[in-house]
Amino acid sequence: MKKVIYTLTFALALVACKKEPKDYVTLSGTITNPNSDSLCVAQRSIIKTIKVNTDGTFSDTLKVEDGNYLLYDGKERALVYLQNGYDLNIKADAKLFDETIAYEGEGSEANNFLAKKGLLKERLIDFNELFALDEVAFNAKLEANDKAFKDLLNSVAHLDSNFVAGQETEIEKIKQDLNRMYQEKLAVSSLKGKVSPKFVDYENFSGGTMSLDDLKGKYVYIDLWATWCGPCKQEIPYLKAVEKQYHGENIAFVSISLDRNSAYETWRRMVKDKELSGIQLFAKEDNEFAKAYMVSGIPRFILIDPSGNVVDADAPRPSSSKLIDLFKTLDI
Repeated sequence: MKKVIYTLTFALALVACKKEPKDYVTLSGTITNPNSDSLCVAQRSIIKTIKVNTDGTFSDTLKVEDGNYLLYDGKERALVYLQNGYDLNIKADAKLFDETIAYEGEGSEANNFLAKKGLLKERLIDFNELFALDEVAFNAKLEANDKAFKDLLNSVAHLDSNFVAGQETEIEKIKQDLNRMYQEKLAVSSLKGKVSPKFVDYENFSGGTMSLDDLKGKYVYIDLWATWCGPCKQEIPYLKAVEKQYHGENIAFVSISLDRNSAYETWRRMVKDKELSGIQLFAKEDNEFAKAYMVSGIPRFILIDPSGNVVDADAPRPSSSKLIDLFKTLDI
């Protein structure tokens, strides 16, 4: 009888000591030099806000679906992979966020990999340098980059098979996206010297309409932009400065808004409030001109010669000293 009681007691003790799997993630750690008093975990939108104490420490839990999330500290952010059951301790210095973020605890292997992958991507992929290569050199660089990402992934032990499969897909996507962008760059470059595609009867902020043919006899520097585009708006002060420098020369500066018609009044207010100079046009959702120039992102700048031929279908931005160098070679 005693033996039965001892066996039953032992079995009950084992059941009591067995940990139930957690159905949530624990995030804790310390942020040095934090940018705000909270961290945000987000996907398409913020799903959790975590308070950061005055000493930089934080701790909280959340339930998730397995996958990639963004962890924000003000303007800084890091890609994190979360699964319920993870218990991550995070340390980072917000002044060198990407370089210092590190993880300990359950789930640390995957997230330390993501941190290293981000730094590797930053080091290997310089778009200006990459897209300046000829096709043979570009393909060789693409293969070398692909190998470096795969070697990093293979060097990390104890990774979840679903995570590994997802990363292999993402690494392949990096390669495919870069190749697609390079081919687009080649196609855009092939427009050089050809008759420019035309825009016709775009609304002019100053009144009436304007077509590209109205500017024949002048160089035309075109800025394709939109009111919602942050990088576009960053170029505005530089564009104003270049316009002022070349005022009275044989060149027209034309800004074409690609905003939707619903943003028409926003466009007019911005032109007025920011005192945008040059010729300000509204495309009225006519995207044929942008499509002809294979525009996949804005801002895009285009330079056309007085005869209406393309000088550069992807011209330097106003913020680049290369633009003035280009103007000088053309004796503008």
